[in-house]
Amino acid sequence: MTAPNVRPAGERIAKFLARAGIASRRDAEAMIVAGRVALNGEILAHPASFVAPGDLVLVDGKPVAEPERTRLWRYHKPSGLVTTHRDPEGRPTVFEKLPPGLPRVISVGRLDLTSEGLLLLTNDGALARLLERPETGWIRRYRVRVRGAVDPAALAGLARGITVDGMRYGPIEAALDSRKGENAWLSVGLREGRNREIRKVMAALDLAVSRLIRISYGPFQLGLLPRGAVEEIQARVLREQLPKPRP
Repeated sequence: MTAPNVRPAGERIAKFLARAGIASRRDAEAMIVAGRVALNGEILAHPASFVAPGDLVLVDGKPVAEPERTRLWRYHKPSGLVTTHRDPEGRPTVFEKLPPGLPRVISVGRLDLTSEGLLLLTNDGALARLLERPETGWIRRYRVRVRGAVDPAALAGLARGITVDGMRYGPIEAALDSRKGENAWLSVGLREGRNREIRKVMAALDLAVSRLIRISYGPFQLGLLPRGAVEEIQARVLREQLPKPRP
């Protein structure tokens, strides 16, 4: 007689690593395939493994503590930092410049090297993945300084989406705030936040972005948070603001 299928106790190793703030679930799976993760003394070869209470998990030979409660921080990212834990070009990273005393954190999405403003940080990779998904409906808002002739009608047309170099971008809210000489400030809002999306879309409108500041991510605002500062979001506020399941 064939034994019935029994679900292993515990949780998948990639989810465990994500909740522990080691990496996103996808990056954790890549770390496992690369042989960087061990479970109870055995190097894992694939992510289809489960962690039970009391198991010993090592990443690069260092033990991983049991995940703490989920936490979220606001961080005012300065320009000139890359949003990665390791940069092959040796550029300074966000995580090298964080104030002391923070646990290991990962970012919710990214801001590129020359972008600045609000970056959310969390110790829970599963939360990061949830907040990055366009399905949450959260809008990311930016102040964008551009150089060139701004056509308000072309900006309004971005609400229908745009294709740039074969890539289709969804609806974008964009409006002219002020103009002085060749420079103008725009307000831009989007839900996807693909790699360098705003810069590529503006270039398609013959506008060169000279400054890009994220001022909000969903319900969380940059506000008056000083450049380089970090502030934890209260657990109660986080619970209240978490995206609700959508039909």
